[in-house]
Amino acid sequence: MINSLELKNFGPIQELNCKKLGNINLIIGKNGAGKTILLKALYSAMKTLENYKRGNEPRNAREILADKLYWTFETEKIGDLVTKGSDDPLSFRLELNNLDFCYDFGKDTTKAIQTLENHVSPRESNSIFFPTKEVLSLYNVILGSRELDKKFGFDDTYLDLARALRQPPQQGNNYREFAASRKSLHEILDGKVEYDEKTSRWQFKKGNQKFSIGVTAEGIKKISILDTLLGNRYLDPKSIIFIDEPESALHPVAISKFLDIISLLAQCGIQFFMASHSYFVVKKLFLISQKENPLSVVILSSDNGSWNVDNLREGMPDNPIIDESIRLYKEEVRLALE
Repeated sequence: MINSLELKNFGPIQELNCKKLGNINLIIGKNGAGKTILLKALYSAMKTLENYKRGNEPRNAREILADKLYWTFETEKIGDLVTKGSDDPLSFRLELNNLDFCYDFGKDTTKAIQTLENHVSPRESNSIFFPTKEVLSLYNVILGSRELDKKFGFDDTYLDLARALRQPPQQGNNYREFAASRKSLHEILDGKVEYDEKTSRWQFKKGNQKFSIGVTAEGIKKISILDTLLGNRYLDPKSIIFIDEPESALHPVAISKFLDIISLLAQCGIQFFMASHSYFVVKKLFLISQKENPLSVVILSSDNGSWNVDNLREGMPDNPIIDESIRLYKEEVRLALE
């Protein structure tokens, strides 16, 4: 697991220090607070550690990281990630399994990172990022845009996910830890998503019927992607999953079931980082944290530039999502009494 993290001058995040992360970590805050940037910063670091010394990879960690930041944030020079108006460098540090990975660079940095310190051993497990938009209907467009045209448009979170989905299903028994989670996923889906080699397109199969992915519900596609990555063993019990807006395209009942599955996977060992605007997500994770199990759910909330870190097992902290829900309820009561 990622045990702790510290960011300074990373885009809109002037300073964030979290000394103890959980099995599930929820990031909330107003638009522009840096929720997605935080997810992408963590993801870029994890993919660097996973690509470093894997197979015949010839690049060193600094080169891999610079390339990952460039294609994940799609910025002309990575120095543009430094907080606007700051003369101090951007700095990033995470602790993975109690070992440090850290780097820093200034606003004039183009594509070369000079200062990087890594004590983390090369990883065999994979991280993955679920962006807000689903990728199945855009699968060939993403791969063509990035692998053939080498153009900005779909950042590395989309490309990496498309490539992970391209990995064929594995024969034999899957990780036994995932059995309950995949059973729950199949109950929600009532079918499965498959890649048709003849048409080079994804489709949804329900019984003997096959449906074009373009007419398949967005929520079904999102849940199917998770099931596919568990099925082809791209993910294992030591993976880390990043999800931007898990509530996107899901009915509140489906959100609740989806988070129950995330809870099951977190108990298997997968660590989750999610950014959300949803009251349902916050409330459901609070209820999950109150169950009698060792699962730790941490909430990182941005409030006017400063960041607060709370463990939901200790209670629901003040946060703008709950505050707005209470305000709307009070307004409803007031109108009813007029």
